[in-house]
Amino acid sequence: MIGDVDSLDINPDGARRAAGGVPGVRRSYVDGRYGQIHYRHAAVPGASRRPLVLLHQTPASSFEYEPLIAAMATDRHVVAFDTPGYGMSDAPPAALSMTAYAECLVDAAAHLNLTCDTGCDVFGVHTGALLAIEFALAAPVAVRHVVCSGIPMRGAAERADRLQAAHDATDALDEAGRGALALAAPLWDFIVTQRTPGVPLRRAAQLWADKLAPIDRASWAYQGVWRYDYGARLPLIRQPFLLLQPPEDIAAQSRAAAALVSDARIVEIERFPRDILELPQSLDRIGQALRRFLDGPHT
Repeated sequence: MIGDVDSLDINPDGARRAAGGVPGVRRSYVDGRYGQIHYRHAAVPGASRRPLVLLHQTPASSFEYEPLIAAMATDRHVVAFDTPGYGMSDAPPAALSMTAYAECLVDAAAHLNLTCDTGCDVFGVHTGALLAIEFALAAPVAVRHVVCSGIPMRGAAERADRLQAAHDATDALDEAGRGALALAAPLWDFIVTQRTPGVPLRRAAQLWADKLAPIDRASWAYQGVWRYDYGARLPLIRQPFLLLQPPEDIAAQSRAAAALVSDARIVEIERFPRDILELPQSLDRIGQALRRFLDGPHT
């Protein structure tokens, strides 16, 4: 479906282009509640499948989805938004709830006619999983399928600790750069040093820079994550629901969260505890699972 991400290069007009006839990934903006919403998107002429909306984890941006966009855009329009305050989307004046972030993205999707009669499907990883759930709740008629990976439903005590840490992290910007540098080193270790074999160094470094870019706003969405009421929100989902679950540290919690959804199925993404959006093998596995679910007879 797609080879190594190094096969992507830059067109003169600014679009991302992949070798072998894979659709190029373009970058655009749409007006939003707090300024402009940036998004990446791709499609082939005459794409007939329902559009797919991708929602990213924190503190990343839609940049992490470029390989999956290209892989899925061979038969549908794929749009990956930058959450307000992340990537190249303008920031709100303060941290928002998951519901409020998702409502901003639903507005943006409506401007792009993604919530019209044909509807759309949504997929999100980690924070993006919660955004996908809230997107579906905010647009229950338009969203036809919900797909999540790594739903971060940690225990109450751990959520409280992480919420406090997210509040404390808003002090990351200072004249001496101490806060930013304190973020940069452990992030490099996690994203670059500990990356899965097969992820190119340059790609890993770009992912590191992408996650570092929000600096003092990096933790804003986490405040919504650690306040999220899973027990109240997930049972409200009425769309067909799929969990794509790799063997990561929150796998058990993620499966428990999916069990709160009445019409949930689970597909295990074995052998890939991390970097599932980066490796050709895991991208193929994800793409196959998405197409079977999104385009299956239950539609």
